[in-house]
Parts: sequence; structure tokens; C-alpha cells
Amino acid sequence: MVLLRRWAEGDLDLLRRGNEPSMNEHLGGPERDEVLIERHHRYLRLWQQGSARMFVIVDDGSVGGIGWWDITWRDAPMYETGWFVIPQAQGRGVAASALASTIDDVTRHGDGRPLAAFPATSNVPSNRLCERAGFRLRGTEVWPFRGTQLDVNAWILESRADDGPSA
Repeated sequence: MVLLRRWAEGDLDLLRRGNEPSMNEHLGGPERDEVLIERHHRYLRLWQQGSARMFVIVDDGSVGGIGWWDITWRDAPMYETGWFVIPQAQGRGVAASALASTIDDVTRHGDGRPLAAFPATSNVPSNRLCERAGFRLRGTEVWPFRGTQLDVNAWILESRADDGPSA
């Protein structure tokens, strides 16, 4: 059973495990360790500030990360989500289950804004995941990212705030 737990101080190694070349081929390649350390501290800090909710995906151990955070896209406030699942756990529905739980978390703890995901156009599994989760494709854009240009699909999931209480 896939569960999400809050990102914690001891989770830096998970970012390192997800930094191998095969995991970053759609993102411009692996990152330097100091960048991973900064991201880890940012995950912790943003949760404390209330502007992001970052989680570890747990399925027979820590197998990935997912979260959501505040953004403005096309002059509209919304949330963005992103995820990774280590290769050993891929192909078992882990990402789909984690994304469904994240959508539920946004519904419970967000303020009704839409949720966006921006996977690279070349990342077929992530794009299929967005479509299966109910996101609508709103176009393709070119984004500067990690020192390169990425072609990304803009997927938007309208608010499900009426589906349950907000906290």
C-alpha cells in the first residue's frame, strides 16, 4: 500500500537516490550535491512556512517524493505538483497512487485553486499519469530549467474543493 509521509530531516538520501541519470533524462540531467542539499532544506522550510507540502512516497520503504506548492501561471494563482519514483519502484502504480493522494491533500488543505503539472513533453509516463488523473492539457511551453530549455506540457486539474471540507 502506497502512503505519503511528511518530508523530514533524514530524507536527503532519497533525493540523492533519485539523482541518477536515468531519473533525470527529461530534466536536463543530474544535479550537483549542493543543489540537492539546498532543495532538501527548501522542502523543510517551505512546509514550515505553509507554502508547500512535500512528501516521501512510501511503498516497502521510501521510493520517491511528491508534493505541491504555490505558483502563478498565466497570471493566475494555483498550485503545482511534481514527483519522482526511483526505478526499482516504477511500473507498479506507485506514482498514480501517490498523485491521487496528493490531489486529495490539495483538496483538503488548499484553498480551491487549480493544480498544475508540467512534465517534459518527452516524459510519456508522466504525461499519461496526468491524463489518467483527470488533468486537462492546456498547451505546450518552453521553460528554462537547470541551465537548459525544456519543452513541457501544461496540465491543469480544476479544483475539487466542493468534494470535501477544507482545513
